[in-house]
Amino acid sequence: MNKVNCGQVRGLFVTGTDTGVGKTVVTAAITAMLRAEGLNAGVWKPIQSGAPLGSGLTDAERLLKSTEINERPEAVAPFTFEAPLTPMLAAKQAGVTLTLNEIIASGLPLTRRYEVLLIEGAGGVAVPLTEDALMVDLISELGIPALIVARSGLGTINHTLLTASFLQSRGVPIVGVILNDGELTELNDDPSVTANGQLIEQYSNLKVLGRFPHLYAEATSETLIHTVRNTIQFTPIREVFAVQYMGG
Repeated sequence: MNKVNCGQVRGLFVTGTDTGVGKTVVTAAITAMLRAEGLNAGVWKPIQSGAPLGSGLTDAERLLKSTEINERPEAVAPFTFEAPLTPMLAAKQAGVTLTLNEIIASGLPLTRRYEVLLIEGAGGVAVPLTEDALMVDLISELGIPALIVARSGLGTINHTLLTASFLQSRGVPIVGVILNDGELTELNDDPSVTANGQLIEQYSNLKVLGRFPHLYAEATSETLIHTVRNTIQFTPIREVFAVQYMGG
């Protein structure tokens, strides 16, 4: 199979420091905000595991519901596996052998329907995708910047610095970091959250764009847009797409 031309992909890759750090809600929030500003932004979950399509539990279905995008879940998530395993192992258990080229090619139809794509990874940057490729290899091949989503609490400095270093070693530009409170409902649950953002900036030279709060209500498009406007520095994210349109 010939190598796919990734020059057609305009977008931002939302990766995380681990699984369960809140990539889906942050991806949905950014997408909803861009759409509210008039940009025809779509979502792509190249590979997901842990639940079947139709269950309403997959990241792709959650993305579509909370952004109100009228799209087929199987188009957004072309490779979905039920086993709760790393993507490569989940695919293998289902009898599927994936290649990086096939994963990239599966998303190209979305590039023709949307001006830009918010692409959500699975787990962290060192997650095995295929027999010879990690998540970071997919990001690098797509040739687009990454946004790191990290937990707000204790341990996040180490995880975030390691994630950033790995991305940078592969030449992936990093737009910034968004800290996510996730299940942290009270500041007193973890006193480290007040200093973690500052220390990540100090040691990584990356910009922490904000801290996404725990959402007590359902993550509707309206709720997500309101949350972004109040907690996230959105200009660096807008600038990603402005540069891409100028061919930079």
